[in-house]
Amino acid sequence: MNRTPKSNRLHIAIFGRTNVGKSSLLNMIAGQDIAITSHIAGTTTDVVEKSMELLPIGPVVFLDTAGLDDISDLADKRIKKTKKIFDRSEIIILVIEPNKWTDYEEKIVSEAKYKKIPTIIVVNKIDIIKPYKTFVSHIRRKANYIISISCMNKINRNSYINEIKNDIKRVLPDDFIKPLTIVGDLVSPGGIAILVTPIDLEAPKGRLILPQVQTIRDLLDNDATAIVVKETGLVSILKNLATKPDIVIGDSQVVKKMCNETPINLHCTTFSILFVRNKGDLMESARGVAHIKNLKPGDKVLIAEACSHHPLADDIGRVKIPKWLERYTGGDLDIEVYSGRDYPENINDYKLVIHCGGCMLTRKEMLNRTDIVRESNVPITNYGVAISYLQGVLERTLLPFPSALMAYKKEMQKIR
Repeated sequence: MNRTPKSNRLHIAIFGRTNVGKSSLLNMIAGQDIAITSHIAGTTTDVVEKSMELLPIGPVVFLDTAGLDDISDLADKRIKKTKKIFDRSEIIILVIEPNKWTDYEEKIVSEAKYKKIPTIIVVNKIDIIKPYKTFVSHIRRKANYIISISCMNKINRNSYINEIKNDIKRVLPDDFIKPLTIVGDLVSPGGIAILVTPIDLEAPKGRLILPQVQTIRDLLDNDATAIVVKETGLVSILKNLATKPDIVIGDSQVVKKMCNETPINLHCTTFSILFVRNKGDLMESARGVAHIKNLKPGDKVLIAEACSHHPLADDIGRVKIPKWLERYTGGDLDIEVYSGRDYPENINDYKLVIHCGGCMLTRKEMLNRTDIVRESNVPITNYGVAISYLQGVLERTLLPFPSALMAYKKEMQKIR
């Protein structure tokens, strides 16, 4: 479980003013010194991430944030990063001191309520001062879950941690309790999925890329069989299989070859399309891809990729998709690439956003990004959806998803 990708972990953010004991709380839960603690305000200068197994809940990531009342020279940058944590958080732990409730706490609770993020209030430092009953009554109106602790009290450590775990269990999001399937609903129990996985420069040495690994695991979890072949082996395996497979899934870079070699009576799609359905909004991506038709030379396009990596000479997001787009539009486009958790503040500048499958992001992060673009009235689509469109096979790869296919066709009719 220590190797569970962060995108599959429950994200719990620890908020609070400077020096209320956020880092001490994280260290107490982890049972080790993860974050530096000090009586000096502002010791935490950036978001500290700790991945761990929080039994019986499962794999989690704690996000220890800088204090929102930081007044140091770098305060603005720290606070900006801290505020972005709301987009990743599935549960918020707000650490406060006894009998002290300020505008900072009020802002956290209000933002959490606006974003519908459950909040647990932890009153720390009760070894120094006891919280008044009137104060507890006041904050109980702010959140349903309140715990009083002292991070310095080692005797009661296990009792405090159990209280925190119990409240976390009470507010767990539905998609953590019962995660969405990647492909399991498209393959019958005992069925077969063929995975076409090119081994090229972008494939990590000795391993498969994360979407391929997670798809295999999802098939096994749903009592199905995964047959993995390179792009050169699809025809042979289809010929030799005695049982008809339920679906063929391929890397977007070989989507046209896969579609041409897959019999018309078999469903086929791509890993990237499966992941936008699992992590984001496939319907929105299907509608958004239709707007490639309206792109003109000089238009500004955002390529957003969730992982930070050193781009290769034939990088899919930075080289291949821009090349295919410019070949389609017949001229140069103004293409900007944002990677990792960087995301532009002004989406209105773009004619189109093309996002990766988001395997390194949580579903909440992907949906937040989609909402930001939607609210700006800018179309957004996905790598796999866009590549299928540009290769002329989109209707084939969307066939397993009738609602998305219909959304695409309707959008195309609108913009003609």
